[in-house]
Amino acid sequence: MTFVSRILGLVRDVVIARVFGPGDGADAFFLAFKIPNFLRRLFAEGSFNQAFVPVLSEYRSQRPLAQVQELINVVAGYLGTVLLLISAFVVAAAPWVAYPIAYGFTSDPVKFQMFVDMLRITFPYLFLISMTAFAGAILNSYDKFAIPALTPALLNLSLIASALLLSPYFTQPEIALAWGVLIAGISQLLFQLPFLVKMQLMPKPRLTKGHEGVSRILRLMVPALFGVSVSQINLLFDTVIASFLVSGSVSWLYFSERLMDLPLGIFAVAIATVVLPSLSRRHAERSLDEFAALLDWALRLILLIAIPASLALVLLAQPMIITLFQNNKFDVFDVTQVTMSLQAYTLGLVAFMAIKVFAPGYYARQDTKTPVRIGIIAMVANMALNILLVFVLDMAHSGLALATSLAAFLNAGLLLMGLIKSGVFRFQPGWLRFVIQMLIANVLMSLFLVWFAGDWQQWLEWSTVHRAGMMATVCFGGMLIYMVSLFICGVRPADFRRHA
Repeated sequence: MTFVSRILGLVRDVVIARVFGPGDGADAFFLAFKIPNFLRRLFAEGSFNQAFVPVLSEYRSQRPLAQVQELINVVAGYLGTVLLLISAFVVAAAPWVAYPIAYGFTSDPVKFQMFVDMLRITFPYLFLISMTAFAGAILNSYDKFAIPALTPALLNLSLIASALLLSPYFTQPEIALAWGVLIAGISQLLFQLPFLVKMQLMPKPRLTKGHEGVSRILRLMVPALFGVSVSQINLLFDTVIASFLVSGSVSWLYFSERLMDLPLGIFAVAIATVVLPSLSRRHAERSLDEFAALLDWALRLILLIAIPASLALVLLAQPMIITLFQNNKFDVFDVTQVTMSLQAYTLGLVAFMAIKVFAPGYYARQDTKTPVRIGIIAMVANMALNILLVFVLDMAHSGLALATSLAAFLNAGLLLMGLIKSGVFRFQPGWLRFVIQMLIANVLMSLFLVWFAGDWQQWLEWSTVHRAGMMATVCFGGMLIYMVSLFICGVRPADFRRHA
């Protein structure tokens, strides 16, 4: 289901690139959408989810259904009230809120006003999608993974429809995308509620002072704000700094980030979604050996996917961008600019994925302080690297992407060291053999990709159909060689099957 959603997300980005192209309107929309989307990832899917799921899992394991329902009701009451107040404030004060966020747009009053208008339309999405994420966390905690994983597809369908059907009715066509975001938020929330009703866990918002479960969630949530969401904070900083650079920089970063996010979202998020409640149950049951084995399994699975995905994105960057985006609205110059930032982001893909596995290793044990310390170190390093790479070495938007990737490796490395030091992560037998198998398969796949893709400039001369056919052949061929090579080296699907 995550795969279906992410493929639709790729279709969405192709439509946006081909209909609008990089420019002032697209820059304004991407930044306006980035703010509520960032806060959603930071609060709802980041710190809140990491604090709520372990507590809910404990209630589910050790307490009756009535107490579980009470916890859900009170959390829904407080979460919904806070989000409604924040959304109302930002909508009312949008021009003042927009000023520090989009200061780079203020030199162009039309562009800045477009951003303010879009921010007013998109920001209520924070309330809607956060409540959707809350509902999804309940479903995930009860091993109902498919519906929350499919829900983001509604956002992609809404934006595709808005770009193709609504945009002609607006003087500034990109405004249609902002309305598409709001429509999607309503649709996503309504989509999940019937499944909670079926489980008899439909939230009935209530404000109850001093609830023990809510107090624990808050204690875990506040420090977790920086933990698993550091990568998202760094990506937001990239976008804000990019608003000071040449027109199109925000869009170039967006498209490269989205391509990098495709394997991250399909695989790492799906694995992390399963791992957190599973680790939480192992911790509640005091199964330390199984806890360590589950983390090791998740790391191997991440590497099995992240390394070939990284190599493919680097080696096929130009042909892929030309195939997906290039037309009269998205020219060759845009292709080269997106390529630079995509390759820089992709260097950190393994680290981005690893963070999704390592961070739950702390949150499942209700340890939020350690990831905070590590997150702050990584964020400071990212900002220092931004200054060095962008303003000293003049790498422009690609410097922002590279800084984020380097900071992600620092974050992932420190998280891993902490897990090993605390004794909850141990490398299981078979790692040397696994590394050799991976090395052989990735080398063979890379040789095929370089040979078959050829010179990227020849792709500019081909028709869209020819490009798509060649890209499908290259991707399928590379994937086949990788899988066959692993099989010949002794890797079997059964090696990665386990009951989470």
